[in-house]
Amino acid sequence: MHIKAIIGASLMVLAQAATPALAQSAAPPSATAHPDQWPALPPARTRDAAVEARIDALMARMAIEDKVGQLIQVDIASITPKDLETYKFGSVLNGGNSAPNNDEYAPPAEWLALFDAFYDASMKRSDDRPKIPVIWGTDAVHGHNNIVGATLFPHNIGLGAARNPDLIEQIGAATALETSATGLDWSFAPTVAVVQDDRWGRTYESYSEDPAVVASYAGRMVQGLQGRVGVDFLAPGKVISSVKHFLADGGTGGRDQGDARIDEATLRDVHAAGYTTALPAGALTVMPSFSSWNGVKMTGNTSLLTGVLKDRWAFDGFTIGDWNAHGQVPGCTNEDCPAAINAGLDMFMYSGPNWRQLYDNTLAAARDGRIPKARLDDAVRRILRVKILAGTFEAGRPSSRPMAGRFEVLGSSEHRALARQAVRESLVLLKNDGGVLPVRADARILVAGRGADDIGQQAGGWSITWQGTDVTNSHFPNGQSIWAGIEQAVAAGGGQAVLAADGRYDHKPDVAIVVFGETPYAEFTGDRQTLEYSADDKSDLALLRRLKAEGVPVVAVFLSGRPLWVNPELNAADAFVAAWLPGTEGGGVADVLIAGADGKPAHDFKGKLSFSWPKRLDQFVLNARDANYDPLFPFGYGLAYADGPSRLGALDETRPEVAANDRTAVFVRGRTAAGATFDRDGAIRLARTDRGAQEDSLRLTWTGPGGLSVNENGSADFTRESNGQLSLIVDYRVMEGAAGTVTLGMASAERQVDLPLTGAVRTTGDWTTVATPLRCFADGGVNMAAVTRPFIIAATGPMAVDISSIRIASAPPGPVQCGVR
Repeated sequence: MHIKAIIGASLMVLAQAATPALAQSAAPPSATAHPDQWPALPPARTRDAAVEARIDALMARMAIEDKVGQLIQVDIASITPKDLETYKFGSVLNGGNSAPNNDEYAPPAEWLALFDAFYDASMKRSDDRPKIPVIWGTDAVHGHNNIVGATLFPHNIGLGAARNPDLIEQIGAATALETSATGLDWSFAPTVAVVQDDRWGRTYESYSEDPAVVASYAGRMVQGLQGRVGVDFLAPGKVISSVKHFLADGGTGGRDQGDARIDEATLRDVHAAGYTTALPAGALTVMPSFSSWNGVKMTGNTSLLTGVLKDRWAFDGFTIGDWNAHGQVPGCTNEDCPAAINAGLDMFMYSGPNWRQLYDNTLAAARDGRIPKARLDDAVRRILRVKILAGTFEAGRPSSRPMAGRFEVLGSSEHRALARQAVRESLVLLKNDGGVLPVRADARILVAGRGADDIGQQAGGWSITWQGTDVTNSHFPNGQSIWAGIEQAVAAGGGQAVLAADGRYDHKPDVAIVVFGETPYAEFTGDRQTLEYSADDKSDLALLRRLKAEGVPVVAVFLSGRPLWVNPELNAADAFVAAWLPGTEGGGVADVLIAGADGKPAHDFKGKLSFSWPKRLDQFVLNARDANYDPLFPFGYGLAYADGPSRLGALDETRPEVAANDRTAVFVRGRTAAGATFDRDGAIRLARTDRGAQEDSLRLTWTGPGGLSVNENGSADFTRESNGQLSLIVDYRVMEGAAGTVTLGMASAERQVDLPLTGAVRTTGDWTTVATPLRCFADGGVNMAAVTRPFIIAATGPMAVDISSIRIASAPPGPVQCGVR
């Protein structure tokens, strides 16, 4: 039977506990779980009486201020080591865009030195209350990916295609070792989402749409990161893991921070799969999701956080919130949320300037009983238990720990070899008409496409920077692009390889390898409306078609964080390889594509689809358990050289119209978001001009006071974007400097906030970018859940400005500010 049609052996106990599906009942969807209908899980370890006694002794000496401090984790972008001398917080983290000295390219030594400073501050006390070391959390999701020089492994979707749990544990161990080298002691991994809608921007963080595959990997990754209980559990070179995001973040209909409208049986039998192996493997922390279940935020769902996770599953580690997610619980703000703690959250993850307010408000709630003493003590006990089990009290300063400062393990030859193996095993061959693959190493090979010599593109999001953008090959000193790997293999085989991103050549090649695909993104910035690849830019398709028309056999190497509708690209290629997001070892692609002079490859294709491949661009959800399952390539599909010749045949290229409503693209490629319109008043003229394409930009000319706004058709909800610290980003050039004052604004029905922009438009120049954090408008009173005008520009005097793009996205690296005077 097809693997997707059954629940894997590791999930059979769940199936036996199943309750009738929601479809069999007329009752409305419930967001209250029934813990007694969930299976009990085997304990990860026996509770240690000595550890519990030590916790008792510590807590007896802690004041309520100390206890509340342990409940708070603050981003290093918002707090300094000096602050920790007074506020004894339990943890710090580096968020997606934060790094030592606000430098995302900071060398490893600076990360270690900063952790030393935070640690020293946490241990500095002048009273007799206990010194409790701070711990540092980081998103090491495909290697220690925030650090220049680290080994970046394929993202989870590629690892899922490899079907190799042993490899997963080895990758976890390598990641832990590299993380330990910089002193950091806690990784927010693994992600065990069981993604059911590939439009979601975090699809690549999922091992598979099939719960059995996720279950087979989750526990092994935890063991790789933390070590095995009773063997090397949290030994030197191991780090604390965090299983995320609890629960059903992959079931929200392709929308980040969305709502999983599913019955409890599906929640349990599908989306809880990873926890059934990760928790018995000893995972010490769990991260509740931003998302909701049937309308109730996970971070505030008592029946799941306490009833299922802690009571039924006997989880005795602690829960750590996602990025300010507690502020989305009804009745809460980012700075005040006793409801989340009472529901079962043990530690807030906070980013922003007002962390003192969060501390003060939580302290007040603990003092007046809104957070009961028993709940406060339970949360603190759990945090202390993890710190003791992790050895943080004895470990000393981060730089004094056994693995700290051993920067030679970052991108070591052993880890690079492991990553290269992972790349080889993750590649999925979807088409090989005429046996164009493998390519002989003694051939004349053209390597083309924008992704061929771009390590950042092949690594994807969460690679040095949060979104994986604004990086060059130089930021991956221990990495190799796909082009470099092919060039090396061909040189060794006596052939000739030429790189030309545009596919132009002087001498007709024997074959062309074209590397193209999605550009990097992370989280909700990667959410899509359809599964069509590159709907607004068909240059990659044109390149494939031109080469084929010229009689050149074409091998397409497709980089993506999810399966996409690529029927035209499949038709235009003789061979098509799904390479996913392979990370820093592009040579792994060459290992499988390039054969020796005898025509025999050293490695065959092993990868099998961990996600079904869509037949249509509007085929968002594909599930073999459904009667209407009809993919282009089913789950588990993948050709191999050993299978012999195959022929795919021509595919349907029909593009049905599908409603799109991406409000974050306020004005891009010459168009406003669906339904939005321009509104202007006063002495301003509006015309079209060109930047990258004909009339893709606006030319605004003021002869006196006036303004222009983009008006939504109704309103747009930018709550999650604001919470995620995204910015309003405008690409512009000044044609005539401002003679008066200029403002940049945003508005909801209740309030308009205008920020100074004069300093950015005073003098003429080339195209540039201004980024204004959404929090600047939110703090001023704009209702981010109902934005009516996401962009307003006004000037009091003459000025001329061209605008090519207005969007809501992650700001480029470096400081951003609320206005430019």
